[in-house]
Amino acid sequence: MLESVVPLQIFLMPLIKKNFQKRLAGQRIVYMMQSISGTYESSKECLDTNYYGTKRVTEPLLPLLELSNSARIVNVSSSAGLLQGIGHKKAIEVLDNIDEDTEQKLDELLNEFLEDYKEGSPEAKGWPNRSLGAYMMSKGAINSYTRFLAKKFPSICINCVCPGYVKTDINYNTGLLTVEEGAESIVRLALLPDDGPTGLFFRNKEVSVF
Repeated sequence: MLESVVPLQIFLMPLIKKNFQKRLAGQRIVYMMQSISGTYESSKECLDTNYYGTKRVTEPLLPLLELSNSARIVNVSSSAGLLQGIGHKKAIEVLDNIDEDTEQKLDELLNEFLEDYKEGSPEAKGWPNRSLGAYMMSKGAINSYTRFLAKKFPSICINCVCPGYVKTDINYNTGLLTVEEGAESIVRLALLPDDGPTGLFFRNKEVSVF
């Protein structure tokens, strides 16, 4: 992953320094996204990291978490994964309707998404825009996976959260929140009482629609 990120940083840094100094944070976000064009390879890596990476970490731990009286799972998501922004009819249906086959349906959906990217026709097939499409789909999948787990493991408090746009190296510190402020939203969910909510999406500190 680092091998792909470093060349991107080298390419973008001169543009960042030249164009970001006098821009507001919102304008910086738009400019940065316009500077990145999604490819099949980068989209596949994004899904593998954000969604499948989350599953690979979570699933081996579930048997241990079930032994606890106060287990918590907090998946870090993004408002970019909200259904209203994805637009693709089939994707919305799969992401919104949670049942026992959700995991399989998510795999099929993401494979279809990648195949359309490989063919070079994601927008023509109704997928989100090329620069953010994989990120949006990965976070939408995280949100659905969170709801799926919450139904399957009712004894575990499982939620997902968008901590907000946090200042980090990967966005060249263009975020609006400090790392501490972003972490607060995540830690808050990890410390929910035993009768706290589960299967929900939080935006900052408030419950939000999926």
